Amino acid sequence: MAKKTKSAAAKASAKRGTTRAKPKKVLKPAAPPKVAPGELVTLLDLMRYGVSRFIEADVVFAHGTTDPVAESAFIVCEALHLHPDQFEMFAGARVTSHEAQKILGLIEKRIATRKPAAYLVNRIYMRGLPFYVDERVIVPRSFIGELLDSHFSGEVEEEGGSLIDDPINVTRVLDLCTGSGCLAILACQSFPNATVDAVDISPDALAVAARNVADYGLEDRVALYQGDLFDAVNDARYDLIITNPPYVDAEGMAGLPRECRHEPSIAFDGGDDGLDVVRRILDTAKDHLTPDGGLLCEIGRGRDVLGDAYPNLPLLWLDTEDSDGEVFWLPAEAL
Repeated sequence: MAKKTKSAAAKASAKRGTTRAKPKKVLKPAAPPKVAPGELVTLLDLMRYGVSRFIEADVVFAHGTTDPVAESAFIVCEALHLHPDQFEMFAGARVTSHEAQKILGLIEKRIATRKPAAYLVNRIYMRGLPFYVDERVIVPRSFIGELLDSHFSGEVEEEGGSLIDDPINVTRVLDLCTGSGCLAILACQSFPNATVDAVDISPDALAVAARNVADYGLEDRVALYQGDLFDAVNDARYDLIITNPPYVDAEGMAGLPRECRHEPSIAFDGGDDGLDVVRRILDTAKDHLTPDGGLLCEIGRGRDVLGDAYPNLPLLWLDTEDSDGEVFWLPAEAL
C-alpha cells in the first residue's frame, strides 16, 4: 500500500498551528527623573527663584507688574507659552531642562539689562489680552482699560455708576497718544458700534499699533493717524476721547529708574510740572466732542498740580483696583 504523504501546504499549515505567538512586551511608564537636592523642578520652583533673584538685584517693577512675584510668574509663563492666568493651573508641573534654561536665561537677562520683561518677550497683557510691544513704544500699563469695563458698560453696579447710558450709542472714539494701540483695541471691545481714530506723534509707535490692530483684525474699525494731538484729525468730533499722555514732571524725569529709561522719553516727558501736553488737550478737547461726549484722561500722580492749575474744572477722579485718583473724567459741557 502506498504511503500517504502530506503536501507542503499541509505541512506548513500544521506547523503554523503548533507555533506559539511570542508574548507582546508591556510598556511601563517611564520613571520620573531623579532630582538632586536643591534642583529647580517645577514652575513654582522657578518662579520662587526669580523672586529671590529680583529682590537680591533690587529690580524695579512698573511695566504691567508691580512686584517680584507677578514679574517672575509672567516670565515663567511667557517662556513656556502659557497665559499668565494659567500659572496656578500648572504651578506644580515639572519643566524640561531646556525649558528651565530658557526661564533662567530670561531672569538673568532681566537683571543684567534692566529692560522691562515685556521688551524681552515682546508681549504685554491688558485686560487679559496679549499685545505686541518693543522699544519703539512705552510698555502699556494704563488704568483706562479697567475703567472702560467698570464705568462705561451702561450698568450702575460699580461705585459711581456708568458714565454713559449705553455703550451701543458710542459710535466715534478718539485715542490720543495711542502708543501700541492697546487702548484703541480695548475701546473696540467696549463699544461694539464704534470706530476709533488713534493718534500718535511717533511713526515708530504707529508701526507697532498697526501690527496690533492687524493681529485683532480691526483694520476696518481702527484708523491710525500720525500727528500732534488734535492736528491729526482736523475738525472731527467724538463721543469719547481717551488719552494717556506724557505727564511726568521734570523732577520725575530726572529720577526715572533704569527700566523706564529703555522706553521712549517722549512718552513720559510732560514738561516742568508735567502738564504741558495735558493743558493742550484740555484747551482743545471741547472742539472735538459731541454735546453728550466726554474726556477720559490719565495723569498719574499729578492730581494736586492739575487741581491747582484748573480750580474751576469739575474733575471727576476715578479709582481702579491698583490706582487712586490717577484718571479723571470731564463731560463736554464742563469744558
